[in-house]
Amino acid sequence: MKVAIATENEFVSAHFGRCSTYSLFDITDGTITSRLGIENPGHQPGFLPCFLAEKGVDVVIAGGMGPRAQDLFTQNGIKHIRGVQGKVEDVIQAFLKNELQSGDDLCSHPHDHGECQHETEQKDVVIQGLSVCITADGDTPENAVDPRFGRAAYFQFYDARTQSLEAVANPFKDLNQGAGIQAAQFIADRKVQALITGECGPKATSVLNASGVKIVTGAAGTVESWIRKLKMEKADA
Repeated sequence: MKVAIATENEFVSAHFGRCSTYSLFDITDGTITSRLGIENPGHQPGFLPCFLAEKGVDVVIAGGMGPRAQDLFTQNGIKHIRGVQGKVEDVIQAFLKNELQSGDDLCSHPHDHGECQHETEQKDVVIQGLSVCITADGDTPENAVDPRFGRAAYFQFYDARTQSLEAVANPFKDLNQGAGIQAAQFIADRKVQALITGECGPKATSVLNASGVKIVTGAAGTVESWIRKLKMEKADA
């Protein structure tokens, strides 16, 4: 069996057709016998499903894919598993244990054009009592909220229950592409319940929405001011 995972910097890509690489795993008797990374040869309608079929792929795993790609995979006898996120290594291990199932697409692909459409970012979200990530331009509470989610300098994680604050440098801020998606997956892995930031792109928003993370955009001021807001909401609850 050969499994292909749409990959972006060792994470499952939210977009099957626009990932940078495909991780190909050969599996024999439930054991991985080889892994090969191949570059995405280009996103053209109807091309990639046939390209992977020619590679002998039996299963494709991705965050999302359009209906035409799904149909072509089905026609070629290739199983597709959508709505998947996380590290590629964790995902392939879950697949080997038969624990991987399709979920909601992280990107939607309308029939009339090839661009993704996403729901409007959530605003005016009640965030009392939650574990929150605040994007920041530094690692202290006095630093300002960084308006850029994917390329924020730091993520500051505040736990409203323990009132603890942890600053983590953003490991994806200098990526040439895919910073927002990788940052979103990183945030989701931290099990936060809400994100406070300036702007959040549609792809990152889809990943966060799929993980149940509430999003507050248009944020300004300092991290400390938002923590005070959280404390006030908790006191009023």
